[in-house]
Amino acid sequence: MFNQLGIIGCGLMGGSFGLALKRAGMVKRVVGYSKSPSTTEKAKRLGVIDVAVESALQAVAGSDIVLIAVPVSATENIFKAIAQLVEPHVLVMDVGSTKVDVVDAARRTLKDRVSSFVPAHPIAGREVAGVANADPSLYVDRRVILTPLAENPPELLSKAEAAWTAVGARVSETTASRHDAALAAVSHLPHLIAFAFLNGLTQQSDTNELLAMAGPGFRDFTRIGASDPSVWRDILLSNRAELAKQLQQFRLALDQIDAKMMAGDGGSLENLIRDASRARSDWRLEPETTSGSLDPLPAEKRKT
Repeated sequence: MFNQLGIIGCGLMGGSFGLALKRAGMVKRVVGYSKSPSTTEKAKRLGVIDVAVESALQAVAGSDIVLIAVPVSATENIFKAIAQLVEPHVLVMDVGSTKVDVVDAARRTLKDRVSSFVPAHPIAGREVAGVANADPSLYVDRRVILTPLAENPPELLSKAEAAWTAVGARVSETTASRHDAALAAVSHLPHLIAFAFLNGLTQQSDTNELLAMAGPGFRDFTRIGASDPSVWRDILLSNRAELAKQLQQFRLALDQIDAKMMAGDGGSLENLIRDASRARSDWRLEPETTSGSLDPLPAEKRKT
């Protein structure tokens, strides 16, 4: 049980966490801050938070658990703003989709208080943003990846795992660098491709005619293309080194299909399609286990 949750960024992710922790009976009071006062007030009206405050520092004051749910580019400034009140007993987490840059920012700004920060990335979300879309079930049966620091005391890491488990998530651990490499492949690149595809389509002279013939396949493929532009701008920039590696692999695969198609090599083309189809059929959204480690290292050997 936590006495007070401080939410910094009362949008979809932060608001959903607050509602879920309340529903689980794991927190007595929730205070919230957002850059836009209207967002914070809306969060209060909707019952997402109990108290609206006027600064990130005020959201930390008196809190024993803090969730930073802002775009990754804003995280360092938040760390600077709250550093003086981050005490050893206070659990601070984020929800950023990249981790190496966030961990680096935490080390620069929190310094000897960085032991209180347990980086987290919930693999959850929607194409619609904002506190009005906050949902206490958002994290149920979704994976949350923690990238613990060597400085994190075991009891604080246990609290982080307990909090995410309480809201229904499946908790795993890995390093920050391995997280960013994996997410570049399975999340960031697909979003980049969807954005590029839609831009290529809408820049044609007969876009409306083409879209009039679109069906379920187009809907399913482009769903993530409707994601929040500012959030994904930050993610693509933050993880561009790993994304460049994945883009190279994608171009090689695309060129391979293009070459077989232009050569009229139907047999080889079918084999490439079959390989892709089999890989997709074999994939499952969630592993059979409810928790575990993606990088099973003992605590003393964890690296970022």
